[in-house]
Amino acid sequence: MSRTDPTNPARPASGTVLCPLDEIASPGARGFRFRAGDAVFAGFVVRRGQDVVGYVDSCPHAGWPLAGPNGRFLTRENDLILCGGHAALFRIEDGAMVAGPCQNVALTPWPVRVADGAVVTG
Repeated sequence: MSRTDPTNPARPASGTVLCPLDEIASPGARGFRFRAGDAVFAGFVVRRGQDVVGYVDSCPHAGWPLAGPNGRFLTRENDLILCGGHAALFRIEDGAMVAGPCQNVALTPWPVRVADGAVVTG
């Protein structure tokens, strides 16, 4: 079962509280991992001010996690998502690849939102 599979039993249910919004720097990003038996779901959330966007933590080119050994999801400028494995770059707002080994690919969205000062799924 892949991390991008929407039927993954480890994927958190809609409405699951991930963390308080203020635990993610602005701009910044934070990864989340969930396990159910042998299944694993990995996602990350990018914050800009009061806005958040989430993606499944899987490079659409290679399938590996995006954050490299340093755990960063964003470039130093915090303006693009960075694949630590091969330095592909993705737009924050829609996950589209803007530089890298593939064309016309994008990150898999993970619906998240802010509710009552917390980041929640759904």
